[in-house]
Amino acid sequence: MSSQSKGDQADKQHFLTEDFTRGATPRQAVWKKNKAVLWHYPAPCRKYKTPLFLVYSLINQPFILDLYPGSSMIEAFSKEGYEVYLLDFGILGYEDKDLTLDDYIMGYIQKGVRRALAHSRSEGITVVGYCLGGTLAAIYAALAKEPMRNLILFSPPLDFENSPVFQQWHKAIKSGELNIDELADVYGTIPPNVMETTFRLITSPISYTPYLSLIGRTGDPHFLEKWYRVNQWIKGHVPFSGAALRQVTNDLLKENQLINNHLLINGEKVNLGSIKASLLVVSASEDELVPEEMIVPVLKKVSSEDLTYKAIKAGHITLAIRGKLPEFLQQWLHERSDSIH
Repeated sequence: MSSQSKGDQADKQHFLTEDFTRGATPRQAVWKKNKAVLWHYPAPCRKYKTPLFLVYSLINQPFILDLYPGSSMIEAFSKEGYEVYLLDFGILGYEDKDLTLDDYIMGYIQKGVRRALAHSRSEGITVVGYCLGGTLAAIYAALAKEPMRNLILFSPPLDFENSPVFQQWHKAIKSGELNIDELADVYGTIPPNVMETTFRLITSPISYTPYLSLIGRTGDPHFLEKWYRVNQWIKGHVPFSGAALRQVTNDLLKENQLINNHLLINGEKVNLGSIKASLLVVSASEDELVPEEMIVPVLKKVSSEDLTYKAIKAGHITLAIRGKLPEFLQQWLHERSDSIH
């Protein structure tokens, strides 16, 4: 075996055994609650007073936002001079079966934002939500009493009325193929393998696409490592609270309460018209999971005077792993964040 082949084998063995779910960028825990951790990623050279608070999905682990050096959204934000905070909801156990969306919004996101504001000694914050994290961020923003300067939503599912993808879930529920109440009753907290099977009902054509990108590139160890990490993230579903899954299914998917301003959190109506922060909404033209029609209706619901919508040519996770902030995002954030100097 040549020295190059041995080196490639060593690289492959390294990425197959390395625990990369912790992320690639230096961080420290600044707050914990139950299984959740608020991670702080200090900027190598801080340029802005206004920190970023990242909210990710409840379905997968958030390491996709810090996948690999050079392929990390968190690293890109940090290098631009922003203090970054990521709320990691952690890995739930059976004892967490009664966690609701109300708990996530008010008990975790709101308290996490307050902790980030105190830790960064800032008078305002930018909340960034990705995918279902964008849904949660929008709900929080409509209820927030904290000084939220900006809200950025990447591929957020907000209007479930005309989604061709989530219609598969509706059909499965109506046909009896999928019974969320039964799942919640039997499991309490839904195990990862059951979540994967359930989610595959609405994403089956999408689930196999990562393997197509391997064709012709199996000899590139750096590409293989990135592919392997992305694939582990795709397959790495986490346990889901039965109570929260009931709410997501019934209140959001079936009844479409959020976009119609009917959703209740802790007894308070979530009115998207209460969102007045500077708002950037981003959709991806090649995103089969959260198409544009699930996103754009929010633009007519909010009260933000400073409102920007950007449709980009990308897939669902492209922005998370590209490693460099697109120019429009750099400029938008720069103009709306307080500079240190």
